[in-house]
Amino acid sequence: MSTSESSSTTESTTEMSATARSAEPDPRRWKALVFICIAQLMVVLDGTVVQIALPDAKVDLGISDANQQWVITAYALAFGGLLLFGGRIADLWGRRRALMVGLVGFALASALGGAAVNQGMLFGSRALQGAFGALLAPAALSLLTVMFTEPKERAKAFGIFGAIAGGGAAVGLLLGGFLTQVLDWRWTMYINVVFAAIALFGAIVEIKEPARAHNHAPGLDVLGVILGGGGLALVVYGFSRAAEEGWGDTGTVICLTAAVLLLVAFVAWQARSSHPLLPLRVVANRARGGAYLAVGLSVVAMFGSFLFLTLYMQVVHHYSPLMAGVAFLPMVGGMLVGSTQIAVRLITRVPPRFLLVPGALLAACGMLLLSQISAESTRYWSVVFPALFLLGMGMGTVFMTSMNLATYGVEPRDAGVASAMVNTSQQVGGAIGTALLNTIAATAAASYATAHLASVRGPADAKAMQAQALVHGQSIGFYVAAAILAGVAALTGLLINVKRPIGDAHDAEPEAALAG
Repeated sequence: MSTSESSSTTESTTEMSATARSAEPDPRRWKALVFICIAQLMVVLDGTVVQIALPDAKVDLGISDANQQWVITAYALAFGGLLLFGGRIADLWGRRRALMVGLVGFALASALGGAAVNQGMLFGSRALQGAFGALLAPAALSLLTVMFTEPKERAKAFGIFGAIAGGGAAVGLLLGGFLTQVLDWRWTMYINVVFAAIALFGAIVEIKEPARAHNHAPGLDVLGVILGGGGLALVVYGFSRAAEEGWGDTGTVICLTAAVLLLVAFVAWQARSSHPLLPLRVVANRARGGAYLAVGLSVVAMFGSFLFLTLYMQVVHHYSPLMAGVAFLPMVGGMLVGSTQIAVRLITRVPPRFLLVPGALLAACGMLLLSQISAESTRYWSVVFPALFLLGMGMGTVFMTSMNLATYGVEPRDAGVASAMVNTSQQVGGAIGTALLNTIAATAAASYATAHLASVRGPADAKAMQAQALVHGQSIGFYVAAAILAGVAALTGLLINVKRPIGDAHDAEPEAALAG
């Protein structure tokens, strides 16, 4: 063998060794998962933790009834409108870097909100939280996608992450109640600084992004950012406005119409763009599209239930903010069981539809049980407790399976934007669910009150009838939520035609496996 051949062989061997090392899983990946989940928990719970603190914040900062919605809406608009942009930035820039920048920005925005001296300062800080959340949320999920590639490990990681993503909103209600009652409403903002600091430490010390996961493609789709971000922001705002002003409101109609036009233009542009913000190959896959739909529709039902139960506990039965938060704990427990015990154990053994369909039906059963609430009694142990556990168990199964499926087989260069689509489905679903189910419940309550107006003989009768009307409307809302979840079961059964378990050993090409 010649010297040149020997040298070439040595170089080739060295390259192969380097490739093999880079392909090996990071030994610190499980420690990294802890900090990634903390970051995700911070983003998810921040959507609800402020809700319970809102009455105290209103008084302290002199926020009017007309403007109070902006504490929630400012966050939702920035988060929902910038998610796709944040996901693509993570793909181009590096997920670890995007996560760290997002954590620092979120912490600073939270500190600003906690120190707010007027309503404008609070609204601005909430918008900044949403903007940085839109960067770190897809970065967190896409890090899981590129760090956990072995099927069983991936299932465990996504099980834990799915439980956090699904149960974080309920944890937010508990934490918000505790902080507001024991300390001060400002701590619902300051607590994020603690979460962000812990997650940032972990990102620096324990998180290492695989080098092969970077996307060095040049260019950023600026027009796509404007069209897609604007369309999604208008969707969120339109449905939020519908919840406050009604579906016939001129502003609501204009917002939703403009949203449709912008999103249609966005899709048309993505098909032509050389560097699309959202490559259509990510959502065009039948199974992956079904997974996004499952997440969105499930959140429609779940967010409606949060709204109804919070009102039921605090307005009808006079629970304290802390006790209202504690009452949601069975749902968190159910999420953990569904995500980490059911879905994790079965996702590598059965096709995903065999988890999604039963999970959605189980959650629907929980919603049907919730429809039996009463104005006379809390019925907590006989109705609310088992219903929340069933709902959590079903939703945990659906979320874990959907998130895994939505990012399975995605090319590393698209991991960020695919993850952003999961978060986008959640955000849009939450906006739609709050508006749609609130409208249905309010209409049913008004009809009940009108029909029973003749039975009112005095102030006591009027108060009792008002509570009964509210509970009746909520019961109707729970029936509708159950129907939506039954629809999730039907749609996933039809759309998601993957014939083998995710990560089946015979699946050499994940994308081909998703094609059925």
